[in-house]
Amino acid sequence: MKIKIELDSDLNENEIIIRCPALTEKIQMLQQVISDAVPEHPRMTFYKGDVQYFLNLEDILFFETEDKWINVHTAEDIFQTRQKLYELEELLPRYFLRISKSAILNTHKVYSIHKNIAASSVVEFVDSHKQVFVSRNYYKALIHQMELNHYQKER
Repeated sequence: MKIKIELDSDLNENEIIIRCPALTEKIQMLQQVISDAVPEHPRMTFYKGDVQYFLNLEDILFFETEDKWINVHTAEDIFQTRQKLYELEELLPRYFLRISKSAILNTHKVYSIHKNIAASSVVEFVDSHKQVFVSRNYYKALIHQMELNHYQKER
């Protein structure tokens, strides 16, 4: 494996690119390790009425669409964001995962998943009464991410 560092003063943000002939489990784990190694606690701006709130991403349980808004759920509160779900997917760290057409969740906050073969499965969160639904199309990806999270904690 080659490791190469390129300096580019035109960049506004650091960027890591992994080039590989195929996406393997080892490459996915490498991507996860790099994502988890960043010691920052990113914050984003959210709204409640006319008031702006600056929250740590680790405090967010999930994002969910409702009418024209994207609701941002923490354990005890709900805020709104002006971004669309597809924009959030690009901005959020890897431990956030799309789980349906209308939701993204924080995999670090998942307590349990109640599998339902015929319909959406239900996710419950640590230290919260809130729940969100995982569609069947996204269920396997969620389970895979949860296993990666578990693997990372053991190391």
